[in-house]
Amino acid sequence: MDFIKKNGAGLLLCLCIAIPAWLLGQAVPVVGGPVFSILIGMVLTLFWKNKTKVQPGIGFTSKKVLQYAVILLGFGLNLSEIAKVGAQSLPIIVSTISTSLIVSFVLCKAMKVPSNISTLVGVGSSICGGSAIAATAPVIGADDEEIAQAISVIFLFNVIAALTFPTLGGMLGMTDHGFGLFAGTAVNDTSSVTAAASAWDGIHGSNTLEIATIVKLTRTLAIIPITLVLALWRTHKAKTEQSKGGEAFSLKRAFPMFILYFVLASIITTVCTTVGVPAGVFTPLKTLSKFFIVMAMAAIGMNTNIVKLVKTGGKPIFMGFCCWVAIACVSIAMQHLLGFL
Repeated sequence: MDFIKKNGAGLLLCLCIAIPAWLLGQAVPVVGGPVFSILIGMVLTLFWKNKTKVQPGIGFTSKKVLQYAVILLGFGLNLSEIAKVGAQSLPIIVSTISTSLIVSFVLCKAMKVPSNISTLVGVGSSICGGSAIAATAPVIGADDEEIAQAISVIFLFNVIAALTFPTLGGMLGMTDHGFGLFAGTAVNDTSSVTAAASAWDGIHGSNTLEIATIVKLTRTLAIIPITLVLALWRTHKAKTEQSKGGEAFSLKRAFPMFILYFVLASIITTVCTTVGVPAGVFTPLKTLSKFFIVMAMAAIGMNTNIVKLVKTGGKPIFMGFCCWVAIACVSIAMQHLLGFL
């Protein structure tokens, strides 16, 4: 009862934003519900100055509901299917992820971009857009404005990729299989991967969507090692600061327990489908995961100053552009080396 009294108003507000944003995302999948949700939240907060009554619920949604979304995301991952079909894309995935993280790290130092934003843009570009940002943000202690900045950058290049990559793939003479690998490794968010692959299928009468989706799900698994490494790094950094008189910090506090539940959800899905449980049983949980992300983005939007976001957006956008171009080039180069093109 105390929980409802404290958080109910904020949760209800985020829900009221998430529902129309979800419907808009269904109508315009290349943009997606999370982007609509964060935009509605940012515009609303321009006119709603006193959010005292709803702030606890907004805070709960932006932190805890976001973690619940990542956990439920695991129910969309059949590890045996990914291992069987996605294994051949592994060298490309490792190369593109490494490239994005290196580019974001170098530009972070060269351009003096805040480290949290650099990390979120790097993992969002290389792994799976909003889902990777959702998983990484709690681990590195990113605030809502940093999350909003990273989501905005990822969204911009998602849209460009979805609109231009089918044409680019045709100009490069890609096969259907090759474009599936390209879309799955070089486009950030699942909705944009789907849009790009569907556009290719519409032009060529092929079935690359299935290949692109499985490659994309294989990339999603990179959330696990990346978040664990970041937790260890944050612990090491905190210990260094503690030795200089800072606050004590432990791995137990930094360890992303929700990632452990995400892995457990993936294992449950894999075991159940292996023994004959229809994959469709988990569809509602996958849908709920996506809706929770939309809901959390509403809360993040409500905590974000859109004016400040626009004023400080130049460097992160340039970083996102560099990561995006580097990932696309490395994906194409690796396909040539592996003989897929």
